[in-house]
Amino acid sequence: MELVPAIDIIEGKCVRLTKGDYDTKKVYGDPLEMAQQFEDLGMRRLHVVDLDGAKSKHVVNIAALKAITTHTNLVVDFGGGVKTDEDLVMAYEAGAAMVTVGSIAITDPDRYLGWLQKYGADKLILGADVRNGMVSINGWKEDSDVRLEDFLLRYMAAGTKNVLCTEISRDGTLEGPAIELYKSIMARYPECYLIASGGVGSTEDILALEAAGIPAVVFGKAYYEGKISLSPALLKRDGRKSKIVNCKLSNSKLTSC
Repeated sequence: MELVPAIDIIEGKCVRLTKGDYDTKKVYGDPLEMAQQFEDLGMRRLHVVDLDGAKSKHVVNIAALKAITTHTNLVVDFGGGVKTDEDLVMAYEAGAAMVTVGSIAITDPDRYLGWLQKYGADKLILGADVRNGMVSINGWKEDSDVRLEDFLLRYMAAGTKNVLCTEISRDGTLEGPAIELYKSIMARYPECYLIASGGVGSTEDILALEAAGIPAVVFGKAYYEGKISLSPALLKRDGRKSKIVNCKLSNSKLTSC
């Protein structure tokens, strides 16, 4: 299983929310310092979310992304507010190796499919944020009328490989991930590189996801709150199976995979 720490950003600060509620914001410091801490602990991947961007419907915290990719060798995937061609290019130019896209796949499917064709499946992650079985958009402020099953069916058939699925009701609660949901996705799409997100509150949760055959997991609050430790024993379980972690970086730019 690949272990992917997360840094969520509001107003240039590393934060965590509970169930996507901005009123529950808790600040944990500087994003670059946190990213460097993860790198020092032996992590190679990082998931960065621009929460201001998700709420504003355009990328906001591009400077924080640039600082992380410039001053670390972490392979960063970035999401939040990517709605236009300019947003996407801006993220790549700021050093993101992959970009997570969710809302646009609901509101403008042709644009997402165009990006998939132009940039390739290895450069995009489909964000599938789900609440009560329906895909949520725009920083989880709105619920679409699209069922998760239909959402995945359409875009997996179109060539999507990487899916980040967040069960919103679990996110930030530390109450355990939605393992049955992730197992059902893997059963239907065994070729999917599924990144589970939401609810991780202990090392046991990570091991349970690994036992269920989930390829990767995003975690954040559990680490910040001292619920899990990135010990050598846990890091040895990080299989780093995804192609992106083997990409070569030059001056924080993606050069080859």
